[in-house]
Amino acid sequence: MVKTVTICFANNKGGSGKSTTCCNIGYELAKSGKRVLLIDGDMQMNLSLSFFDENTVLECAQSGKNIYTAVTAQKDINDYITPTKYDNLDMVLSSSLMSNIEFDLFSKWQRELILSKCLENVKASGEYDYILMDAPPTLGGWVMNMLCAADYLIIPVEASPWGLFGLANMFEFFATVKSINPVLSLLGVAITKVDTRKNYFKQTVETLQNTEGVNMFENYIRTDSSIEWAQDASLPVGVYKPSARSAKEYAALAKEVEELVNR
Repeated sequence: MVKTVTICFANNKGGSGKSTTCCNIGYELAKSGKRVLLIDGDMQMNLSLSFFDENTVLECAQSGKNIYTAVTAQKDINDYITPTKYDNLDMVLSSSLMSNIEFDLFSKWQRELILSKCLENVKASGEYDYILMDAPPTLGGWVMNMLCAADYLIIPVEASPWGLFGLANMFEFFATVKSINPVLSLLGVAITKVDTRKNYFKQTVETLQNTEGVNMFENYIRTDSSIEWAQDASLPVGVYKPSARSAKEYAALAKEVEELVNR
């Protein structure tokens, strides 16, 4: 039976490219023949909107077929999965009600393990090769839940003056969660929104290279207007414009992720 690999994309700083990276790596893995389940854990619903139009996302939120309902009701995630229009790619959509999730989890028994329990059956079935989760830009009980359910963490980091801001807090939080979930490993840091002409990129690379115990992905994502146009069309960039530089970069990054997982 196939072992399902679960990867969480998290960074406590907003604007790091988490949702975009999760979306496009998920699409590229599915395109290569891997069966992928995406979970949108962010109240902003950007991952959901990367594959579905706004009306569909809002309908899903109102119907209760979303991650908020699954987690607060502590139900099997299988009942909340929505197929995308792409082969091998399904999703559990988010809801604006995720803004309440910290309060809702506070009084629950073993609250940090609720998502893990929701995912037990889908992982045991081997239905998916990968489960990719997009976390909100916070460090709280819900992100702890997501990391407790994950095998690996990927931290997208924006190549900007403030891109590394708070990264030390992210590493400390990762270490705390690892004491609860010893399986969890940092797969790597993915650099996004890169302009190779600027010193910010070089500084980001040098800082990460000098950070002990941190793997930096060799493939990085440069700034590309095709990404924004793809988001506006609710499409992965590899669908919107397969010839785009960013589409090729995300394909290479997805391949690198696979190689690291299977090494």
